[in-house]
Amino acid sequence: MPKMIVSIDGVVIKEVALLKERMTLGRRPYNDIVIDNLAVSGEHAVVRLTTDGMELEDLGSTNGTYVNGKAIKQQKLRHGDAIDIGKCKIRFEDDGRTAFVPAAPVVAPRVAAPVAPVSAAPAAVAAQPAARPASIKVLTGPAAGREVPLTKPVTRVGKPGVAVAAISKVGNGYAVHHADGAGEATLNQRPFGGEPVPLKHGDEIELAGTRIVFTQV
Repeated sequence: MPKMIVSIDGVVIKEVALLKERMTLGRRPYNDIVIDNLAVSGEHAVVRLTTDGMELEDLGSTNGTYVNGKAIKQQKLRHGDAIDIGKCKIRFEDDGRTAFVPAAPVVAPRVAAPVAPVSAAPAAVAAQPAARPASIKVLTGPAAGREVPLTKPVTRVGKPGVAVAAISKVGNGYAVHHADGAGEATLNQRPFGGEPVPLKHGDEIELAGTRIVFTQV
């Protein structure tokens, strides 16, 4: 999971997991990543999840945004990049396994509808119920309180190299499986492995000490 490690004068003040597709950085309290420093503008920059990774954009800040010592307006981020915003130094970390890859659209072939005989009774067609909206909410850790709608076919959560789970859309429901890392992954305090396990509303997933609740109402 991509994250930003924020430090001032060599002291780490926060570590933020980038759980949303768009997150703002700035001094004002409504930002996703709040940096309380006068050298930081109210709305300083924004980081976005694109089709080929994470991208940082300066929002016309007073003191500018720098990546690896170079002033930028818009810049694709790579693992280990050093970002300077005012007196704050931010290290971007991402092992590259969490980049969003949009699912290819499925185009159904056109098939001519069969003509039923006049005497045949119309067949009853059962309507397929639509999938109920679902999301996950982080309960503990640096990203506590973050809620992420499950709008993608597969959503990966956790700490790369330690414990990563993949939540997949299966029909009208969802399932979870342990995707990466040697750390233990549990569902309702019971370990789960690489085989998909169906999820139900209120289920609690724990990865490397971070608790996440699944909701589908």
